[in-house]
Amino acid sequence: MRVIGGTLRGTRLHPLKGLNLRPTLDRVRESLFNIVGNGIEGARVLDLFAGSGAVGIEALSRGARRVVFVESSAKVRDLLQGNLEKCRLTGPDANSAAWTLLSTTARQAIDLLSRQGEVLDWVYVDPPFDANLYTETLTALAESGILAPEAEVVAEHFHKTALAENYVRLKKRETRRTGDTCLSFFYLENG
Repeated sequence: MRVIGGTLRGTRLHPLKGLNLRPTLDRVRESLFNIVGNGIEGARVLDLFAGSGAVGIEALSRGARRVVFVESSAKVRDLLQGNLEKCRLTGPDANSAAWTLLSTTARQAIDLLSRQGEVLDWVYVDPPFDANLYTETLTALAESGILAPEAEVVAEHFHKTALAENYVRLKKRETRRTGDTCLSFFYLENG
């Protein structure tokens, strides 16, 4: 696993050995960021179910203004913290305002960010494929008020898992498949 583009390009991230994680593959991240293009530059990003942090770190590498990582597992948070350190995103010389790590569930994080008045431009949703958390998470995002009017929400899922066309005001724009993985892109319907 490595950072694919931007200022941290080529940085190898700590492996996920011994942890029950399914990391977003390099080729899926590459496809994702090719689709998103420059839209990530200056964006306020939410990386739900962050795992190793690879997607959020990639966003920071490509110019995201801020990333909020959300990870509920203590062991996985330690791995994510190690990857942030490896990328020199921690310490006295790092921009500490560029990222936040929330130690909570995705639903609790959405509620917390809503209470804090947070507004986000881009959200990545990557729950464990077998956890059946898509409807709960995407509905909570749609109802939360944390999405900017032009926000984009991307859900990574197994190709045999069909996501709904709508989650309240979140509407599916398209789905792209890379191997066994699909990326479904949602936008916030106004009104």
